[in-house]
Amino acid sequence: MSRKKWVLAGYNKQIAKELYGSSQFSEILSILLAERGFTDAQKAGQYLTCQADLCDPFTLLDMDKAVQRIERALDQFERIAVYGDYDADGVTATALLYQYLSSREADVLYYIPEREGEGYGLHASSIDALHEQGVSLIVTVDNGISALDEVAYASSLGIDVVITDHHQPGDVLPQAVAVVDPHRIDCPSPFKDFAGVGVAFKLVQALEGEDPSMALDQYADLICIGTIGDVVPLTGENRALVGRGLKDLTQGSRFGIQAMLDAAGLGGRELTGANVAFILAPRINAAGRVDSPKLAARLLLAEDEEEAEGLAFQLEDANRKRQQIEGEISLEVQEMLTKEPERALDRVIVLAGQGWHKGVIGIVASRLVEQYGRPCILLSIEGDTAQGSGRSIAGFSLYRALDQSSQYLLRFGGHTMAAGMTLKVDQVESFRQAVNDYAASIEPFPIPELKLDCRLRPSALSIEAIRDLSMLEPFGSGNPKPVFGLCSMRLEEVQPLGGGKHVRMLLSRDGHTVSAVQFREEFDRFPYQVGEVLDAAVQLEENQYRGDVSLSVFVKDIRHHGLDVVAYLEQKRVYERYRRGEEMAKEQWMVLYPKREQMAKIYRCLRAIGQFYGPCDILWNRLEGIHCATLLVALDVLDEMGLLNHSLSGDILEVQMNPADQKVDLNQSIILNQMKNHAEVR
Repeated sequence: MSRKKWVLAGYNKQIAKELYGSSQFSEILSILLAERGFTDAQKAGQYLTCQADLCDPFTLLDMDKAVQRIERALDQFERIAVYGDYDADGVTATALLYQYLSSREADVLYYIPEREGEGYGLHASSIDALHEQGVSLIVTVDNGISALDEVAYASSLGIDVVITDHHQPGDVLPQAVAVVDPHRIDCPSPFKDFAGVGVAFKLVQALEGEDPSMALDQYADLICIGTIGDVVPLTGENRALVGRGLKDLTQGSRFGIQAMLDAAGLGGRELTGANVAFILAPRINAAGRVDSPKLAARLLLAEDEEEAEGLAFQLEDANRKRQQIEGEISLEVQEMLTKEPERALDRVIVLAGQGWHKGVIGIVASRLVEQYGRPCILLSIEGDTAQGSGRSIAGFSLYRALDQSSQYLLRFGGHTMAAGMTLKVDQVESFRQAVNDYAASIEPFPIPELKLDCRLRPSALSIEAIRDLSMLEPFGSGNPKPVFGLCSMRLEEVQPLGGGKHVRMLLSRDGHTVSAVQFREEFDRFPYQVGEVLDAAVQLEENQYRGDVSLSVFVKDIRHHGLDVVAYLEQKRVYERYRRGEEMAKEQWMVLYPKREQMAKIYRCLRAIGQFYGPCDILWNRLEGIHCATLLVALDVLDEMGLLNHSLSGDILEVQMNPADQKVDLNQSIILNQMKNHAEVR
């Protein structure tokens, strides 16, 4: 994982004190509520109990037109098609509206386009297929807002279209019977952040008329999965809907969801937002990625327990297949970066592979962002065309970068943090250069951040504290799970977990000891030594096992106490600019060029420890007074001269020392000799 700058959240201490003084909230909960913007106890209490008034569905513009057209279709028994999308939001929205219209005895079918072969949204070919089946009304869910030509084509065939969507509209809207989208500039709805399934729910509410409560009773579980899966803010009405949905999911009244929970090992457990985000939604997404989204829709709509169980196992197979494909692509990507390590030094990593699964490359791109701390775009090549998916970091708009490089793209779309694009294979290298040229114009280039809600004393960790924190559930976008800083902690012990794939560490301060687990940190390569003083960013959970309740502490990030991450990353970027061959000021060349005494200090340090593996900043920290860029150039020189072998992957540095058979003459170094023309060498 790349190094991140820890940012301590600010909050109004006086408001936190007043919330605590109300006797309703603990001290830590009062701090978190103040940080989330609450100023009085009543509103905070409503928030914690997930209370929010559901807005009148008719405040969504065109909702009246949508209801009128659908009611007419119901009255005249017209054939209606619910047209969805292949992600968790689109599939749950499809299931919700299809089930509701079926309960109204409608002549209704659903259509979800395949990711492979069709792609997102309405298509002329799918409209033709629906026309052949006698469909006279299409109701979109989670798509349609940009389907200008497709809606016009449907109209030419005598098919009316009602659009329900939540994506940002363009300057021109489709000429549909109704366009229901809270992000329309002219839409007066007081709440804007619905997922696609949330907008579909508002449509059902409107169709129910005077008694909309049935809609929530029937569909809260679907709304919960789709809303969390689409990573929309869990605030306002969304929080109320998801809070209610989690209760219904735990009760397991829907055959398909219960079967999915059982297959995933969650049956009988009280569910959290994290369970939905990391277990249920990815499984539904897996169907659309590597199988067919209809598999997930059939599961959600299953009316027979045996059928649901069989479909749930198929979905598990699809998820395992997705994980396998993801692993294979990740391995190919790492092999590419090993052969061409300079590609990982780009401000925006752009890689292309033959036949990479287009439904999975976005997930792998997200992993690369975490590993390298910079935006990443992966392109899947088929024939003469490359189709890609990208992910970004906060502060760098991927959509803007694509817009500035659009001369090399056939089409693109997305938003600040994620985007997709299609281009010709012969334009890939030009596109890579263009998107990196745009990134070079962003100064200073953003540094990845990890937000800390507050610092905690180890004495404050308790079961009572975690139970207070659980009142903030459901966690998700707009209400992230709290992250706390445990600072100045002495490392007392390190133990392997999971066959050495993870570690458990004992940290102490002021007479209090904390047991903490760090996942995906190999015991044999744990870089910190017993006795060192560390800062840890942690999350807290309540653990129940055989009736015993304990506090679990999970490490999200760890570093030496007081490490200046910003200084480290800025110094490391000087080296990256050098490696990219960019113009450098004379002062930067002087920093880069390692003096003989610096080389000797670095070599002696490495010789003393024999080998090194871990974040580069650990070695930089030990070599106090040496610029990180100087250190990295020195390692290149020592490697060139055969004294060691090393590699740098993101922030992870690996060094293996070679036997020192004889002295080497640094004057023979090609690297140093090439640098002499740029630096003042004394």
